[in-house]
Amino acid sequence: MSKKYSPIRLLLVEDDADMAAYIREGLAQYDIAVTCAFDGMEGLIHILREPWDVVVLDRMLPGMDGMQVLTRLRKEEIRTPVLVLTTMDGVSSRVEGLRGGADDYLVKPFAMRELAARVVVLVRRAGPARAATALRIAGITLDLLSRDVTRFGVKLQLQPQEIKVLEYFMHNPGVILSRKMLLHYAWNVDFPVHTNLVENHISRLRDKLGPDGRQLIRTVRGAGYIMVSHDCPSFDQADTAP
Repeated sequence: MSKKYSPIRLLLVEDDADMAAYIREGLAQYDIAVTCAFDGMEGLIHILREPWDVVVLDRMLPGMDGMQVLTRLRKEEIRTPVLVLTTMDGVSSRVEGLRGGADDYLVKPFAMRELAARVVVLVRRAGPARAATALRIAGITLDLLSRDVTRFGVKLQLQPQEIKVLEYFMHNPGVILSRKMLLHYAWNVDFPVHTNLVENHISRLRDKLGPDGRQLIRTVRGAGYIMVSHDCPSFDQADTAP
């Protein structure tokens, strides 16, 4: 009796819907299960939220381009193998991608058989995933396995959705997160809702983080919220309010 293998879980970040459908259907025959994201931010959220065996990343994406996504996930110490797809067939372009953290590079157009072979090799080479098990910033430690949160060694009593909100901020220090983005990440809500859900959770989270909670998670007028500390990238204080 032949041994049954679990399909390879592949995240495809590709803004061309026809190309994405072509790749998804083509790789299915090689026992590769493809989930699609259609822009850089959506792809990054998928990568941060769950583990993948491999990521196939289009270089030219709207908003956050492929190289920005790649730089971000490597900065987060996510070592998932990444194959970059591009229309730029040049040595300098390939070298830039590989130096940026890509594991392989494939120029469009390509044969589906070659893409499948490269994906299998990357997954085989990576072996068992070794993802980071904790996030740390500003004295806060979030254990991604136990879901325990401590600050300066003291355990915080947070509700599950408060932990999800905090996790999103810790994955994105120094980045403005809109109310819509927070609703999508923490509650899987992708449609307009009239609720103070986000505001109420952030208010309680700030209180539980300590006296500097409002300085750590700041309101950005007309845009959303941002986590700032000495660990975070620089930001324009003129646009923020406590």
